[in-house]
Amino acid sequence: MEILTAHGPAEVTPDEVDDPAFLLVLTHGSNGGVDAADLLAVRAAALGLGGAVARVTQPFRLAGRRAPGSAVKQDGAWLEIVAVLRERFGDVPLVQGGRSNGARVACRTATAAGAAGVVALAFPLHPPGRPEKSRVGELREAGVEVLVVNGDRDPFGVPDPADAAAVTVLPGERHDLNKDPAAVGRAVEPWLRKWAARPVRTGRE
Repeated sequence: MEILTAHGPAEVTPDEVDDPAFLLVLTHGSNGGVDAADLLAVRAAALGLGGAVARVTQPFRLAGRRAPGSAVKQDGAWLEIVAVLRERFGDVPLVQGGRSNGARVACRTATAAGAAGVVALAFPLHPPGRPEKSRVGELREAGVEVLVVNGDRDPFGVPDPADAAAVTVLPGERHDLNKDPAAVGRAVEPWLRKWAARPVRTGRE
């Protein structure tokens, strides 16, 4: 499924279910794709709870670039993509998320997208070796509940528990979270279950 945005086409891999409990929209990091092991584990958890899932390859990656470029353009394209997906999947709770750079996008756009929550995998708290360049504000200012799942050996740092609704730190994992992807799914599943059990709350007043 291709979605045209003002900043180029995006590609969406949807998993549609009958009468979805919620919609989970996931995206990749700067250099990766939507088949990353941790994203697939979260996808499986969401499908197991009756949620629909859409994995988004953003325009910059579809164009073959590794650098996401302007955050304003990236966020703008993301909001266009999410708007199309919300029309396709209906008036169900939206949870959005991603890994690394994708987690940052999900946090920055959560309020504007009308998301109920954010799943932030391997949130890159700061560039490696540069803790003074903290991006913690993106977590704190998301405006919705954020679940962070990071590895304890992540060179990009690990957010403090006070900076999100929940922070799960997986032992032995680095930034790619691919040592035990099933553990990522197990960490996210109880949190997604909350949204599956709640009445519809889409942010559209």
